[in-house]
Amino acid sequence: MGVKWWRLMGGLMAAWMSLQAVADVGQDSPKAADFSVQVPLGLSGEGPWYRLELPLALQLSARRSDTEDLRVFDAGGEPQAFALFRQQPTAQSRSQENTVHWFPLYDSREALGSAPSVKVQMGQAGAVVDVISAKPADAGKQVLRGWLIDTSAIAQPLTRLALNWAGEQDGFQRFSIEASDDLQHWQPWGEGQVARLSFANERVEQHEVTLPGRQARYLRLLWQSPVTAPTLSVVQVLSSEVRALAPALNWSAPLAGSATGHTGEYVWRLPAQLAVERLKLDLVQPNTLAPVVVSGRGGPTEPWRRLRSGLFYRLSQGAQESVEDEMPMAGEPLREVQIKVDERGGGLGTDTPTLRVAVRATEVVFLARGKAPFTLAIGNALAQPASLPLNILLAANPKPLSELGVARLAGTPMIAGGNDVAPAPATDWKRIALIAVLLLGVAVLAAMARSLLAKPS
Repeated sequence: MGVKWWRLMGGLMAAWMSLQAVADVGQDSPKAADFSVQVPLGLSGEGPWYRLELPLALQLSARRSDTEDLRVFDAGGEPQAFALFRQQPTAQSRSQENTVHWFPLYDSREALGSAPSVKVQMGQAGAVVDVISAKPADAGKQVLRGWLIDTSAIAQPLTRLALNWAGEQDGFQRFSIEASDDLQHWQPWGEGQVARLSFANERVEQHEVTLPGRQARYLRLLWQSPVTAPTLSVVQVLSSEVRALAPALNWSAPLAGSATGHTGEYVWRLPAQLAVERLKLDLVQPNTLAPVVVSGRGGPTEPWRRLRSGLFYRLSQGAQESVEDEMPMAGEPLREVQIKVDERGGGLGTDTPTLRVAVRATEVVFLARGKAPFTLAIGNALAQPASLPLNILLAANPKPLSELGVARLAGTPMIAGGNDVAPAPATDWKRIALIAVLLLGVAVLAAMARSLLAKPS
């Protein structure tokens, strides 16, 4: 009894595992016909890697918000290796050399351990005109302690200081660096050192000092070693500004919304679940002022989540008009957007405004293998993610991304539906027959097990 029982259990488990394996057949390797949208591609440039910017219309045909239900096939229907590349925010640095004015700082020999006491004459724009010692001393007792540099005309952060000095003073010149905006309160910015060395008819010079990358109207350099400062002949300050560059965005067509019945509350349903980067509200009426709270959700059964608050406006001031009709978002996948308007600002009028949403531009990079023409397919709710990391796909590529071959849509895509309906798979009769046989076997084994359990031991 015990041996027979375990054999039956083993048979049941094996049959069930076979049934699961058959049920999974075909889901990991969809064909081009399994996708709701297919578009032929044209190639130009040198391959075998090609890049294609995915139009928003094709993104809306995806069944997944991450656009992973996408494939590229060759003429024989073989899938191609590909990666999805979404543009990221970048930073751009712009540097500028600035010629500035500098003024000597003298002090008596007896006061070498403290900062020089000076009087500063200012111009109307805040620039330094002249610097004189607050405590005049005899000409023989005065020492050049350092220099005051006027950087009030530089609006960017200060990143580097370049000095050159007259005379043949060899060796290292070490000094402290201080910054101020009012010439009264000074903030230490560390120490600097320049050098001029001569040896065996060779000369080595170091003229530049790194600054901390902050803004300041004035700099004060006080020499430490040697105590007497050299006479400067050239002073240049390098400033730089870092600007964040937003990634390219694809905007949707204007979307019609609906009022919810609550005062000042509107809802827009997006054509698909999209990772929204920006909103643009159509403000029709002039002199509109609308404080708003924006909420969103990924589907109609989910609760609303508050995303952010802000202010939309369209205000006329004489012949000019100030408009703020866009709002940045966090890139969350959304299917519905809700805006609640504070009616104390006057509302948005009697008609429901239209809304446009922007998503980050997505590029497809693929490795062309096989015969042309190639086809882009998208829209399959059963397709599993198949994209490679971009650095893996381009591991052997010596060119930068901008120099890859270019793929373009060579025909009009047939856009089929939205993001909710899965494509109807073709009927696979062989698979159905195999599943039916396995189910019958499981039923026979279950009947045998029941019969054995019913007999007395």
